[in-house]
Amino acid sequence: MDTTASGRRYSVGAMIFHWVIAVAVIVNWRIVEAAEHLGDAEKAPLMANHKALGITILLLTIGRLLWRWTHPVPPLPSNLANWERVLARTVHVIFYVLLIGLPIGGWLAGSFFGLGVDVFGIFSLPALPVGENPDAGKAIIGFHKTGGEVFIYLIALHILGALKHTFFDKNGGIFRMLPFGKVPG
Repeated sequence: MDTTASGRRYSVGAMIFHWVIAVAVIVNWRIVEAAEHLGDAEKAPLMANHKALGITILLLTIGRLLWRWTHPVPPLPSNLANWERVLARTVHVIFYVLLIGLPIGGWLAGSFFGLGVDVFGIFSLPALPVGENPDAGKAIIGFHKTGGEVFIYLIALHILGALKHTFFDKNGGIFRMLPFGKVPG
């Protein structure tokens, strides 16, 4: 089995970053959904976890980008239409923008309320030096929520695309990001 980027499959490191970040994003989405209709006292610990996991996702994403810059990615399958190549690249760029922008936006929004981020008791990030401005904080939270919703729809599109490429196009699709399964030559 070829698990290097020089083959048709992503490197093991890229696979680990991909799946850990994917699970973290889905867990973080579910945390915020669970907190949505709770009172302030019940919501606070969930939102603390949401914020901490968001910063963890940011750090993992930085690690993933460093990995990607030092480990070449396999070429896209040759049987993709041009529009599929453009869509794949565009969605991946938007993923990285959201994986970086959403945590920073959440941290910035909290900073406008004078709040830092405690990352699971391991370390704390202080509020950014922006001064208190609850109106700005609320506006950024609105953008943060919209960005999160867009992210969920793009994740669904990404999953559908991987399944299409795996089972209809039969070009390896999801197996390019897994250490098992057939990736045709």
